[in-house]
Amino acid sequence: MAEQSVPAAIVRPRRSRPERHTGLWHRPQLLDLVSDVLLLFAAIGLGWALVTWALSRPLFPLRELILETPPAQVTQAQLEYVARTAIHGNFFTARLDEVRVAFEKLPWVRRAEVRRLWPDALELRIEEHEAVAYWKNAGNGDDVRLINRQGEVFAASSDIDMPEFSGPQGAAASMLERYAAYSEMLEPLQTKLVRLDLSARGAWQLWLGSGLTIMLGRERERTPLDTRLTRFVAAWPQLREKLGVQVVRADLRYPDGFALTLTDKQGSAATDGGN
Repeated sequence: MAEQSVPAAIVRPRRSRPERHTGLWHRPQLLDLVSDVLLLFAAIGLGWALVTWALSRPLFPLRELILETPPAQVTQAQLEYVARTAIHGNFFTARLDEVRVAFEKLPWVRRAEVRRLWPDALELRIEEHEAVAYWKNAGNGDDVRLINRQGEVFAASSDIDMPEFSGPQGAAASMLERYAAYSEMLEPLQTKLVRLDLSARGAWQLWLGSGLTIMLGRERERTPLDTRLTRFVAAWPQLREKLGVQVVRADLRYPDGFALTLTDKQGSAATDGGN
């Protein structure tokens, strides 16, 4: 049998299929998006760098500190010292909070406000403490401070003629209220209340400008402090004339009267508050 040959037209090499490229570099739309994002970030970074550079240049220097409130206790030298040491940078970069805190550390400054004033200045407003009394902490008698009208204790020095308070820590505000009330009640005696003491146990003691010390004691339901003091003030003018001697202490801690201590060891006297 004769062999049959395969037709030449049928025998041919197999054609390879074209490869499909799916990588990033063969996706032009995605490449355009990535390049746009990179350009955006580059522009933002460049803009920020230019702004930072411009602000750090001596183009907006601070030349002046304007004080809107004339100080009564703070000195010009103190203000100038804080201005030199606390103000850094230019008009835009100066940290106003840090400047404010620096001024509030001055002894007589209660509150400070700082704001920018275009084109080259800072405006400063200060509220000073208005001292009304000297303060001694009952636990530390050597540390003398001051009390302002708000009942706040602050550290400063003064030689003003003011009353003295001595009491537990945190009692300054309440003692200031009591001082006002007791001063009004003592007006008939025509003398000033020069010192007010409050012990840790809540006992009150009053020192008058006449030299008389009043021991009020602690608050009691039966005989409140105001009742005891009112009773003494009503009885004292006539009693003082009747005794005819100097009295250095009046003890009002009794429920129905008070005891008096005479000067120069002359003895003591007790009286019924009703008489």
